[in-house]
Amino acid sequence: MSQEKVNQYKEEKKNRKEIAKKAKRKSMIAKICAVVVAAAIVVWLGYSAVVTVQNAEKPAVTVDSSAITEYVNGLE
Repeated sequence: MSQEKVNQYKEEKKNRKEIAKKAKRKSMIAKICAVVVAAAIVVWLGYSAVVTVQNAEKPAVTVDSSAITEYVNGLE
């Protein structure tokens, strides 16, 4: 090994704990961001579905009561 590689290895060995902490922190931040984005997408999809269902036009219902009226009039 060249002297430069030996010095680089010694420096890395000296800072190994700090490097591990930074890697863990970066990994945790990435996971938290992924969870936040996923939760935002789920909430947005749920909200959109609720709004779509609530705003859906309900079919008009008509009742023809002429048969009942004729029957009642026939009883009299």
